[in-house]
Amino acid sequence: MAYVAHAPLEPRAALAEWKDGALTVWTGTQRPFGVRSDLARALSVPEEKVRVIVPDTGAGYGGKHSVEAAVEAARLARAAGKPVKVVWTREEELTWAYFRPAGVIEVKSGARKDGAITAWEFHNYNSGASAIRPLYDIPNQRVQFHGARSPLRQGSYRALAATANHFARESHVDELAAKIGMDPLELRRKNLKDPRLLAVLAAAAERFGWGRAKPAGRGFGIAGGSEKGSYVACCAEVTAAVTAGKPIPEVKVERIVTAFECGAVLNPDNLENQVEGAVIMGLGGALFEAIEFGDGRILNARFADYRVPRFGDVPVLETVLLDRK
Repeated sequence: MAYVAHAPLEPRAALAEWKDGALTVWTGTQRPFGVRSDLARALSVPEEKVRVIVPDTGAGYGGKHSVEAAVEAARLARAAGKPVKVVWTREEELTWAYFRPAGVIEVKSGARKDGAITAWEFHNYNSGASAIRPLYDIPNQRVQFHGARSPLRQGSYRALAATANHFARESHVDELAAKIGMDPLELRRKNLKDPRLLAVLAAAAERFGWGRAKPAGRGFGIAGGSEKGSYVACCAEVTAAVTAGKPIPEVKVERIVTAFECGAVLNPDNLENQVEGAVIMGLGGALFEAIEFGDGRILNARFADYRVPRFGDVPVLETVLLDRK
């Protein structure tokens, strides 16, 4: 799992003003109360003398928890005796902000020829423990997270470590299905008792048309999982084009069907927006997003070099919301 940047459209920014020994900071943050405490500590003032105002954040994805720009603005404003605004450049954002933790994940398993998974060993090094345990009904399990010293700053990222652990686990389940010669959906169903995960897998497969004949040059994939009490399943249709002189085929995702269930649905338009935004963001980490570093520096600290999903990368998106009262 590579280091991945949050890459918000708006980089970190803050405006600070001192008045009668009190500090007011306007900043796009996901944790204003934490920023208030951090500012008070960094500037040696009582917390009641610090006010944090949050305008529209300009996207965060778990990346705007830290306080650097606010502290910079506050120190400069105190020194200048006037309000000061600090806006990080794109290069600063992609170099000095923290990243989704990179990691190595090792998986071993055993299964019978009928598809019953009998043993599961899963080791995550550094990228995190969220959603690390499988929902599959496996009798013999050893699942461990191992912390590590990261060479780069790392921290929260949308869905935390669930992005890494689901990817590794579901990829391995597909490898098992291929070894046994069993349909990937049927293998999952055989080893599941959780009714909510079974429901989203069934809903995604039905809308997608799982089991139909594959067009030439196309592949189908399915995966599912859960984090923080919500359940999701995706079916994807992809093409892989071989280009002369390139050793790796260019993979393009043509269609994604997502079934999502988080309990009772209160605002279906907003929920669909969240789900489809997450899917598009996930495409980046799956296909091309990665921080490159060497010789003690970040090598791709601009949008010209750091590849995020673009309009041309977005496949046909279909979202099925399961309203579970």
